[in-house]
Amino acid sequence: METTGNYGGQEILGAARVEGPIVVVEGMRGVGYDEVVEIIDARGRARRGRVLEVGEEAAVVEVFAGTTGLSIDDTHVRFQGHPMQIPVSPEMLGRTFDGLGIPIDGGPMPLAERWADVNGQPINPTARIYPRDIIQTGISALDGMNALVMGQKLPIFSGSGLPHNQLAAQIVRQASIPSTGKEQQQFAVVFAAMGIKHDVADFFRESFAGSGALLHVTMFLNLADDPPIERLITPRAALTLAEYLAFEKNLHVLVVLTDMTNYCEALRQISNIRGEVPSRKGYPGYLYSDLASIYERTGRIKGSAGSITQLPILTMPNDDITHPVPDLTGYITEGQTVLSRELFQQDVYPPIAVLPSLSRLMKDGIGEGRTRADHAHLSAQLYAAYAHVQDVRSLASVIGEEELTPVDQDYLKFGRAFEQSFIGQGLSENRSIEDTLNLGWRMLALLPREELTRVTEAEIDRYYRESAV
Repeated sequence: METTGNYGGQEILGAARVEGPIVVVEGMRGVGYDEVVEIIDARGRARRGRVLEVGEEAAVVEVFAGTTGLSIDDTHVRFQGHPMQIPVSPEMLGRTFDGLGIPIDGGPMPLAERWADVNGQPINPTARIYPRDIIQTGISALDGMNALVMGQKLPIFSGSGLPHNQLAAQIVRQASIPSTGKEQQQFAVVFAAMGIKHDVADFFRESFAGSGALLHVTMFLNLADDPPIERLITPRAALTLAEYLAFEKNLHVLVVLTDMTNYCEALRQISNIRGEVPSRKGYPGYLYSDLASIYERTGRIKGSAGSITQLPILTMPNDDITHPVPDLTGYITEGQTVLSRELFQQDVYPPIAVLPSLSRLMKDGIGEGRTRADHAHLSAQLYAAYAHVQDVRSLASVIGEEELTPVDQDYLKFGRAFEQSFIGQGLSENRSIEDTLNLGWRMLALLPREELTRVTEAEIDRYYRESAV
């Protein structure tokens, strides 16, 4: 092997090993982890990669476009001396890029205000601002019971065939800040696709265009027929732009990442090729920390009026919420929105399973001066009543509905109305938080007053009788 140049520009002729998307190089000096690499084949065609592992004698390089056509003797490997960077500027809004940040919409490379490391910069925890401003999504099951807060990371746990894409697109279209509605136009959207089909990408593009939001959307697309290895860079490139827009241009940014399961599959593929000891279901032992390096690039910081709110979407294999991907995601993020196949089969949209869903920051974004004073108590009462509905349904399946007490039959009526009218709403129905709370009281009016133990007497006197049906 031959080596030329110094650190930051050294080039090596020949590789020690080529396997799948991995190239092992020997004889280099001063190479760093995550360093960008340019690989040139015998025909002079270049492709990019990055350093995955460094030792004293060898470096493991991941090639984004794969290693087809590379030979061990005639491959030139050029180390660039810096981590992967992408250009960032406001003019990237309204544009479409591939998973590595290269334009695929026919336009030129954006004029960069600066080049930013896709791995991001660590944020001092003491510089973070605690998220407290609620985002009105217009969806009752979220705004009423699992509210999304600006700066929160709230994943959507879904399954194959469920309408998670429609839900994410509706949230993006309808998101606003209740206290200052004029700020709705400040929301920018960064959409990152990992291994999705062309029709899904087209759906999001048409949805953004139909809502007039396309000029405020940047799309990073790694489709199903693109190299899987690109998927490891795609969410990081998207979040790099989001950080620039939020913390330097003071925009409120919604980041949609779909599908994180495809990302984790690509990570498992690379781990297996490298011969690493597998953990649960073959995923690498560092899956938790790798996901955290993506999810934690969210929030608000002092000195900036902007924010980053993440909506990662993941499809649970076999609808298994204990699968490593949703399991670890739930630990890292501040809750989850779980979609129900049972509700979906009953034609309820959005089929949000209220009981396993959770928003850990909701308590800090609701209440007097933010939404309404009765919001927390109303949410708790609806949750408790719907949980009791499940017990009543189990009992009815054994003894029959006609044998239930009158109160239990009221709970069954409440459960049906709650699923069809409160959880269920149209694809284009945008409910204000006030509408959602009033609808919640109309649902509680189906139950006897003495069953309402989670709300105060003053709240019952004010809202229960007015909402009675």
